[in-house]
Amino acid sequence: MNGEHEAPEATPVKILVVVGTRPEAIKLVPMILALKESDLFIPQVVSTGQHQDMVKEVFELAGIEIDFNLWVGGARSELNDRVREVMGRLDDFVRVQYGADGTVKQEEVAAGDYPMAIMVQGDTTSAFAAALAAFHLRIPVIHLEAGLRTGSNLTPFPEELNRELITCIAAFNLAPTSHNLENLVRENVPVSQIFITGNTGIDSLQWAAGLEVEFSDPIVGEICASDRRVVTVTAHRRENWGEGIDGISAGIRLLAIEHPDTYFVIPQHPNPAVREQWANLNDLPNICLTDALSYPEFARLMVRSFLLITDSGGIQEEAPSLGKPVLVCRDSTERGEGIEAGTLKLVGTEPASIQAGADLLLRDENAYREMSEADNPYGDGHASERIVAALTNLYIGGPMPQPFRSSYSRNAVIKASGYTLPAAATGRLDPALVPEAERHHEEVVVDPVGLLWSEFGTITEKWFRT
Repeated sequence: MNGEHEAPEATPVKILVVVGTRPEAIKLVPMILALKESDLFIPQVVSTGQHQDMVKEVFELAGIEIDFNLWVGGARSELNDRVREVMGRLDDFVRVQYGADGTVKQEEVAAGDYPMAIMVQGDTTSAFAAALAAFHLRIPVIHLEAGLRTGSNLTPFPEELNRELITCIAAFNLAPTSHNLENLVRENVPVSQIFITGNTGIDSLQWAAGLEVEFSDPIVGEICASDRRVVTVTAHRRENWGEGIDGISAGIRLLAIEHPDTYFVIPQHPNPAVREQWANLNDLPNICLTDALSYPEFARLMVRSFLLITDSGGIQEEAPSLGKPVLVCRDSTERGEGIEAGTLKLVGTEPASIQAGADLLLRDENAYREMSEADNPYGDGHASERIVAALTNLYIGGPMPQPFRSSYSRNAVIKASGYTLPAAATGRLDPALVPEAERHHEEVVVDPVGLLWSEFGTITEKWFRT
């Protein structure tokens, strides 16, 4: 990996990695493992206690121990309660454990006695609360998976505002894609504080897919061992509770009746209210309602699936890397790169729209091939390596790591040129629009983000150098 540079004389420094939920834990596994493998960083894993058992289960599979637990996963789980509890307990923990007093402790950081930074992932309320507490303590915040946007603070709620607020706090923004970088630049985040990494969720998927696990539900195992097509369905987002999941459920019923030879597997969210909304599908023989699966089990189910129908953000990134089309049961998505690339399609929560979108893929080989063979824009499995290389550069200097892909969009440039892309799955420019002398030439890949990094330099001096 370009950018690796380790000096044996440098003192290892601590990075607090805060995790609250199972999805956060999944995406942080490769990040924590990569930090552990480095000679320069000591990850200190801090669990808020929000999804304590599920987080512990994920980490145990990777051999990761939780160093500190804030135990905020009590009966009161309203959003304001969550913010107050995470902020208060994280503040108490850092003050007691490290002697934090709201001042910058540069010398203590360099000596390895004080956290260099606090890393938060994604857009949960606990991630926002941890970031705000860190800001008040004058500890730099590293935001993993920065720059996702839908354009409305209410969709998804409260995640969209959480991610915007974390952006205002973060000293270093780790954007999965160039589209995310563009969102951050629009909000006046200096490009010199953004690094395009790819998404660690792809790193996690590759890790989990390599684990040989059996399904805890034998019925799911039998379905996956059959020769029938499998469609995996998940829905749990807060904005879909009630009418949204009712609509998704009705759409799945239509599909199950139309396609009796296809199995529809629905791993259910632990929330009792959400589970109750799926219960009316129990009468259909080709629908399997199962308990929530461990991440390695779910990775295996994704590999076996023909397509996925979901409102999950992580699945929108992960499934395309396995060549699986994804129908997104939301009206908007912060993962616009997948829409542009053709790996995702928005179908909302109306039963007829879900039925039509899935029916097309189940019946039309060309439509299926166009989505399944589209290039996944979200990562290549090396995001965590890039991030450690960037942190190494920030700490001790040396070469800068190369970002994940380029910052330009082929579709955007072609559209701005007045051309149109053909509907063919190859996505190549219509040869009739290209001068004969320029045909069959290899495309030149330009990396303006790398040039920007070279121009602006690092933020090391802001953190560690006087």
